[in-house]
Amino acid sequence: MPTSDLAAKLFLALDQATRQGRGIQRDTYGAGEQAAHDIIRQSAETLGLECAVDAIGNLTMTMPGHDRTQPRIVIGSHLDSVPQGGNFDGAAGVVAGLCAIARLRADNVVPPWDIAVMGIRGEESAWFDVPYLGSAGAFGLLDPKCLEVRRFDTQRSLADTMTAGGFDAGAIRERRRLLDPVSVRAYLEVHIEQGPELIGEGLPVAVVTGIRGCLRFRNARCVGAYAHSGAVPRRHRQDAVAATVALLHHMNEYWARIEARGDDLVLTSGEFFTDAAMHGPSKVAGETRFVLDIRSTADAVMEAAASEARVAAERFEEQFRVRFDLGATSYSPPAMMDARLRQTLLNLSDHPYEMASGAGHDAAIFAQMKIPSAMIFIRNANGSHNPDEAMALDDFDAAVMLLTRLLKSSCSAAVA
Repeated sequence: MPTSDLAAKLFLALDQATRQGRGIQRDTYGAGEQAAHDIIRQSAETLGLECAVDAIGNLTMTMPGHDRTQPRIVIGSHLDSVPQGGNFDGAAGVVAGLCAIARLRADNVVPPWDIAVMGIRGEESAWFDVPYLGSAGAFGLLDPKCLEVRRFDTQRSLADTMTAGGFDAGAIRERRRLLDPVSVRAYLEVHIEQGPELIGEGLPVAVVTGIRGCLRFRNARCVGAYAHSGAVPRRHRQDAVAATVALLHHMNEYWARIEARGDDLVLTSGEFFTDAAMHGPSKVAGETRFVLDIRSTADAVMEAAASEARVAAERFEEQFRVRFDLGATSYSPPAMMDARLRQTLLNLSDHPYEMASGAGHDAAIFAQMKIPSAMIFIRNANGSHNPDEAMALDDFDAAVMLLTRLLKSSCSAAVA
């Protein structure tokens, strides 16, 4: 079967098995995710791949190489989705791996080492508030307390949900290492782009430079004083909304300056609200609560932006007669993709283009384990995490071609 036909068949099967209403529902450790794993495994077995499932449900499908004692290449992504998500987020990477192996088989390529495709469990933290369940769990990185986290809709614990699905929660409880980093030569992940950059550039694929880290003021607050909107002139106001808007506007201008000098930075305030019990159309707001989300591929850039926010908050306190409490920060580190793999992909690409990933991916965990990692983004209209994801099969095929070239290049280099 041509790989384009294989991809179309798999995407259709995944859609039909897991669509609920407008969207896709592949719930982590639930019926939807399991249906996706079953479809992918059946296809892998048809391709003659060796299939195995680890204690926490990660599916590995292996094309044997000449020397099976050598570290292998792993191509991976996740098969779960957010509630009412799209058909391609995560799944495209697993299907791409199977299609690349099908192309190697069609060209009679026997790799010098094993090449495996990994269908990873639970990358989305939407069902259980635990990121990277499958990949972090495979490396024994998860805090056992995560087993107590309850699924957002059923309120069933992760441990009980895993056990009901036939998986071993004890592997997480005991921090068992199910995947040895030494056994992985490289990790490769194909994923739809989750923003509009490739659409704007008119390009089908991109090479990912790195996955942005996140430094977040999760519980920021500005306190002023409630007052009558018509009775208090500006010079006497302690307007929390005006002060917060000034701070966020300042940070947006700061972002533009940092971007202009060529550094990677993204700032977002995804939550900004006043107290519904206290606010009103004829009131000066006396309090706001908001979030400031700082992301970059460089720790130093994130730290500088956080420092800028603190200094600016002090200045606006005086100007607006308010008090800012930005609170503690949460932090996840950036993960840079392997420079050699990135350059090889750029050299092999018909459309060489690099960009950062603003969202997290399992590749971040593999990179954290010091495994050389690389990502390919596929152009995708309408963003992700929604039913309207719109990846074209021609663009998907361009990503599979690039992935296959990289695999053949690594095989040739080993032989040479």
